[in-house]
Amino acid sequence: MNPSNERGLPELTLRAIILGGLITLAFTAANVYLGLKVGLTFATSIPAAVISMAVLRLFKSSNIFENNIVQTVASAAGTLAAIIFVLPGLVIVGWWHDFPYWLTMASTGLGGILGVMFSVPLRRALVVNSDLPYPEGLAAAEVLLVGAHSRDGNEESRQGLAAITVNAIASAAFFALSQTRLVVDEAAVYFRVGASSTGVSSSLSMALFGVGHLVGISVGMAMFAGILIAWGILVPILTAALPAVDSAQHVALGVFRTDIRFFGAGVIGVAAVWTFSRILGPIVAGLRAAIAASAARGVHGHQLPLVERDLPIKIVGVVVVASLALIAMLLWQFIAGGPLAGHALALISATLVFVLVAGLVIASITGYMAGLIGASNSPVSGVGILGVIAAALMLTAVIGHSTDPDQSSAMIAYALFATGIVFGIATISNDNLQDLKTGQLVGATPWRQQVALVFGVIFGAAIIPPVLDLLNTAYGFSGTPGSGPDALAAPQAALIAALAQGMLGGHLNLKMIEYGVLAGALLIAVDGLLGRAGRLRLPPLAIGLGIYLPMGATLPVVIGSLAGYYYDRWADREPEPAFARRMGVLMATGMIVGESLFGVLYAGVVVASGKSAPFALVGDGFATAALIGGAILFFGLVALLYRRTVTAVSRSTPK
Repeated sequence: MNPSNERGLPELTLRAIILGGLITLAFTAANVYLGLKVGLTFATSIPAAVISMAVLRLFKSSNIFENNIVQTVASAAGTLAAIIFVLPGLVIVGWWHDFPYWLTMASTGLGGILGVMFSVPLRRALVVNSDLPYPEGLAAAEVLLVGAHSRDGNEESRQGLAAITVNAIASAAFFALSQTRLVVDEAAVYFRVGASSTGVSSSLSMALFGVGHLVGISVGMAMFAGILIAWGILVPILTAALPAVDSAQHVALGVFRTDIRFFGAGVIGVAAVWTFSRILGPIVAGLRAAIAASAARGVHGHQLPLVERDLPIKIVGVVVVASLALIAMLLWQFIAGGPLAGHALALISATLVFVLVAGLVIASITGYMAGLIGASNSPVSGVGILGVIAAALMLTAVIGHSTDPDQSSAMIAYALFATGIVFGIATISNDNLQDLKTGQLVGATPWRQQVALVFGVIFGAAIIPPVLDLLNTAYGFSGTPGSGPDALAAPQAALIAALAQGMLGGHLNLKMIEYGVLAGALLIAVDGLLGRAGRLRLPPLAIGLGIYLPMGATLPVVIGSLAGYYYDRWADREPEPAFARRMGVLMATGMIVGESLFGVLYAGVVVASGKSAPFALVGDGFATAALIGGAILFFGLVALLYRRTVTAVSRSTPK
């Protein structure tokens, strides 16, 4: 394997893999803890790119392509750790008491490797021949480009580096201040309207605001439509039927968790299938192009451009077949000697088809969602909900409804295990296309990135089982028999485990998902009418995200998209509109970089200290002042950063 690309520059090098691997091990451990504690993980590509530039700058032969490999390897830490949204469910339902190392590692790793392989033909369909914004991929590319060009003395890049640095410092400083609780990191107000309860909330997150600037007005307005549907229509209607014995906040959030998220999952499901049907043609074309490119390599004297060289499709096919064979062995090990052993052949065969078909569909869907709003904002837990429902239906079709408690428990556990494998595919394909977009923008070699991410998957899969075991022993998970008051919430795993129990136990109310499917079909029709009328499109999948995700995570994206829209309108009137728009992108990138970097540091402090709020200086009695002061400071700081960027652009361009 040649570590250098055809430009003679180091790219897929041993030092890049080792550095990326070390970052992956540390970031994965932190993400596993945070995900189980609060249900959130942080994106690792941009922090890894910044760390990589700082370390590899010590080597004269280092370059942007090698830095890109480091961030590609380390990006697995931010995504593969999302497997914790499923696997702890096996402990919660009582099937596992710990996490068997090789079984956990192999299921996670094989799912991740399949995710890499499935994304190879998707690159041409969703990255090369697509206008999806890929906000985090664009931000990572800007970090790498600015770092490389500033090293070469480029004046515009020095200005860009200054824009990233100033905005990153401001973003990190506000995030750090919010962790002291002197200002809040989320502004929320819940209230009653007659018998109904609802609320308005927004995370004071510069990273999410920056993502909004990058995704554009169409996605932002679609997410706003989703917010209005969820919190302006559904929550008030559903809470009006409940007794007003609790606070408005308690009632509204309870309905959101138990009903609205399932409605949103239904919308996402039908919108995702519709999206998949629309991109199926480009996917098939991408597969044909990959086969043609692979065949062209064997023609004497024929050279594909560097940026068009994916992993040869024959290698992809061999890896997929080998992975499925190993998954069959894992499935046999999981059910051997248990209540499902008599159905082993039919069940394993059906599961392999499920993994292959559902994996391909989910890889396409999550890759599209990553292109739409970014990998870290993509609701893979919603895909997990749909995945466990599909797994439960598969089990019911093969075995039927069981009245034997032991067999029923085994079916629930098997559904969770199979979903975990598919979930690994979802998380990595969600991430890999984002990385490949970064690579496309910097001129990297796709096959080297695809190999690099396989290494990232292996590093991440190796560290996840012992970290899960450590946390299970130290804290346990809420909902597990005998769990104490300090048990980790593991919210997504608990929800998906409850879904599996409900589906296979016959006591799950699927009405909200069904209503969501109907609403999704209606939203698809509305978007089509808007397109034919030449109006602003409202992508149904983005509307589904606005319904499914908490308002605190989506409203700042909406506000950021509005700010980005008006900034770009101003930029287009400038003498050098391309430069002005680029500075806006770099400003938004800085917002993402600062919070991401400090988020990594903060995660390390949380893990090391064992405290959920290690920086807290004040208690709940300061909440009102923190709410008012935090909101004023946040929007004032954002306004100053935009003003600084506008001033910098005006000074740099002749009138």
